[in-house]
Amino acid sequence: MKDFLNEDFLLETKTAQRLYHEYAAGLPIIDYHCHLPPDEIANDINFDNLTRIWLFGDHYKCRAMRANGVNEAYITGNKSDWEKFEAWAATVPYTLRNPLYHWTHLELQRYFGIHELLSPSTAKRIYDECNEKLQSPEYSVRNLIKNRNVEVVCTTDSPLDDLSFHKKIKLDGYNVKVLPTFRPDKAMQAEDTEALNGFIDQLEDIAGSDICDMDTYLDALKRRHYYFADNGCCLSDHGLEQLYAANYTDHEIRTIFLKVKEEKALSHDEVVKFKSAMLYHFSVWDHEKGWVQQYHLGALRNNNTRALSELGPDTGYDSIGDFSQGRSLSKFMNRLEAEGKLSKTILYNLNPADNELMAAMAGNFNDGSVAGKIQFGSAWWFLDQKDGMTKQLNTLSNMGLLSRMVGMLTDSRSFLSYPRHEYFRRILCNLFGNDIENGELPNDMEWTGKIIQDICCYNAKNYFDFDKVK
Repeated sequence: MKDFLNEDFLLETKTAQRLYHEYAAGLPIIDYHCHLPPDEIANDINFDNLTRIWLFGDHYKCRAMRANGVNEAYITGNKSDWEKFEAWAATVPYTLRNPLYHWTHLELQRYFGIHELLSPSTAKRIYDECNEKLQSPEYSVRNLIKNRNVEVVCTTDSPLDDLSFHKKIKLDGYNVKVLPTFRPDKAMQAEDTEALNGFIDQLEDIAGSDICDMDTYLDALKRRHYYFADNGCCLSDHGLEQLYAANYTDHEIRTIFLKVKEEKALSHDEVVKFKSAMLYHFSVWDHEKGWVQQYHLGALRNNNTRALSELGPDTGYDSIGDFSQGRSLSKFMNRLEAEGKLSKTILYNLNPADNELMAAMAGNFNDGSVAGKIQFGSAWWFLDQKDGMTKQLNTLSNMGLLSRMVGMLTDSRSFLSYPRHEYFRRILCNLFGNDIENGELPNDMEWTGKIIQDICCYNAKNYFDFDKVK
């Protein structure tokens, strides 16, 4: 019986172990999508304690604690940081076979050198030891990133952001590239005209000009797009239920925008047409700039309206949705392809029932201009675990070229999440190692090792070309 989380964790064969330790383990990390707060990187903060760096804002842990019967006061409420950590420590033993059990102990090992299992009996000792370490310069957020061999971090940013924190990070000469990502979802939230008008008002202030119609709205947004490009941005991102690709005319969109300004309720068809038009314009701008566009598809958000009203969004009440994806995705990408305006694109899927659909759709729009131009992205959110990763990797293997995949990302708000890259690399090496030992792949370690290294690091370097960002 193997020891828990030993050096060969998740590596079932000698070949898998060799692939991981000799080819994958030491590679730099290219974290091309995350939700790390750039202000905390700019100010290079040290967190006060383990609760604040580890539990705050982590909806995975929130969901687990609620499922374990923990009162909300110990999750997002007014209990002390120690009491919240104590409640988490009491929950961890009940997370067996949930990825949180692996992630929790990987993070304790990799960042703090703690090999004890977290439980009520070890909680105080672990809490005190980690808190002491967190006060040292080695545990400032910049060092936490750098010490995990991270080369690039791409945050997720509103078009309204002035990017002052990214500018400060660059001016300070930090040797990890921290780049913004253009995330304009709030610019197209036509289902909530009050919220959209709030966004427009803020955009007017930033742009220094009146937004009175659709043309001036697009002009102001495009100037923000240019501003992001001037400050190192080379990716966009959208979190959507599905792609929107309804037919519309420019006259219809201008009329819909005027209704938005008047805060009149829109019909479902009007909302979809407006979103379709906005997504098209964003994609055209991305193509003009040579950006990579990312689409996170399939989340059904804010299911618990009581919790939403009390706690707000992104607090652990989102889920997998069962939206129809294929036809609109095809129509959206086909329009851009027909016009010669389809950028490099990554499709992230949240419903595992759509894995094959996404992988097959990506193959429809590769054109030979770039290896892996249209990517079926890494397993996302609820699928970001051993089974979900394995299914995504196998689907991509069956229907595309796994060898051209741009690898893993954290998609996290936590500075302690980088062991997820290790988790992915171990699972990847195990798949290849098992196939070699089963005689399904040749025992060519040099070539297979190269493919492993490409997936873990070098494909992303080539695909995003972050070296061009000065």
